[in-house]
Amino acid sequence: MTLVVVPVRFPPSSHSEATLREAVRVAEGRDAELTILHVDLYQNSGGVSRSDLKRAVEKRIGRLDRARYVVRRGFLVEETILEEIVAEKADVVVIGSKQAGRWRRMVQKLLSDPDIDSFLRSELDCTVITVEADGETTSNQSDGETDAPLPNDGDD
Repeated sequence: MTLVVVPVRFPPSSHSEATLREAVRVAEGRDAELTILHVDLYQNSGGVSRSDLKRAVEKRIGRLDRARYVVRRGFLVEETILEEIVAEKADVVVIGSKQAGRWRRMVQKLLSDPDIDSFLRSELDCTVITVEADGETTSNQSDGETDAPLPNDGDD
């Protein structure tokens, strides 16, 4: 079964909503399971529960079938997200452009030539879709992928 993972902040912002809507569209288009992930930082813990996350997401975009809500605790958001993606063997990750920028900075600290899309593709073997606040998307999907591109339905 294909798995789409989408990390979001809590409570979801308007940018998170655009990212969530794209993740739902991708999951539905690929007949995939969807994991909605929030990282609750140890140092700033808001005590967010799975039910809090589910209620907040459903308030923004409505009830979701085949969605799994996950709250992970960690010291670094980016590292915790990567750990979840690896542990769950995600096929697609849908992230907001702000999160992509944070990942770039983290990878830049680790590598001399940071190319987050190439790094994530080689290390995680998944497609990364980046969503701008206005709903526009970019993807690292390689030319050899067998999945056809999904049409933009304009609902974002």
